[in-house]
Amino acid sequence: MKKIEHIGIAVNNLEEACHLYEKLLGISAYKTEEVASEGVNTAFFKTGANKIELLEATSDDSPIAKFLAKKGEGIHHIAFDVADIYLEMERLKAAGFQLLNENPKKGADNKLVCFVHPKGTKGVLIELCQEINNP
Repeated sequence: MKKIEHIGIAVNNLEEACHLYEKLLGISAYKTEEVASEGVNTAFFKTGANKIELLEATSDDSPIAKFLAKKGEGIHHIAFDVADIYLEMERLKAAGFQLLNENPKKGADNKLVCFVHPKGTKGVLIELCQEINNP
């Protein structure tokens, strides 16, 4: 794992959260997008080398909606940038970690992603991210 790629924060209302983080950080979101496969709308903020992803559920059965119902707004996951997501997934499986998906999937911000189950990481949902190289 190369570095922390971003911290994901679950929010009830993306527009309100964006206004709050714009005031807090003194910058605007550089990107917003829907990730239909995960049932979320996202907004990304970057300050220096650090990124924050705000996540709003788009349906009541999305993982973010379930998280919000159970835990409320707050930190949802920590994402790590990896050089080769396939090798990293194999390494983690061999080390005994449970992955939430068998294959990487397209995530927000032009990334391939995979999640590590929080039961094996002391309650922290870990996301692996690899930049998608577009030809």
